[in-house]
Amino acid sequence: MTKLLLVQYPNCSTCRKASKWLADDNIDIESRHIVEDTPTKDELAEWINRSELPVKKFFNTSGKVYREMNLKDKVKTASEEELIKLLASDGMLIKRPIVVADDFVLVGFKEEEWKEKLLK
Repeated sequence: MTKLLLVQYPNCSTCRKASKWLADDNIDIESRHIVEDTPTKDELAEWINRSELPVKKFFNTSGKVYREMNLKDKVKTASEEELIKLLASDGMLIKRPIVVADDFVLVGFKEEEWKEKLLK
C-alpha cells in the first residue's frame, strides 16, 4: 500500500484527534492542509467515487462558510458536478479529516470505521 494521505485542517479539533489516533497506532501518513492545498475537482471526483458516499457527505455542514453560503438547500438540488466544483472552490467547505488510501476513502473521524479499515 502506498502511504496514506490525511487531508486535514490543523486548527480542527477532530483533525487533531485523528492525527493523534494515527500516530498512537503508528500509521504512517502524509499530511495535507485542506485550505493551503485544497483538493482539485478531479481529486474530489475520484475520492467521492472511491468512498462510495454521496457527494453531500463531503460537505462540512457545521462550518461557517457552508452556513454563510446558505448551502443547505443547494446541496439537495445541485448536480454532482456543480457540488464538486463548489467543494474545490474552498477547502473550508470540505468535511474533514479525509483519509485517502489506494482502495478506499474515509470522510470524518469515526474511530470504529478507521479501526476497521486501517488496523487490519
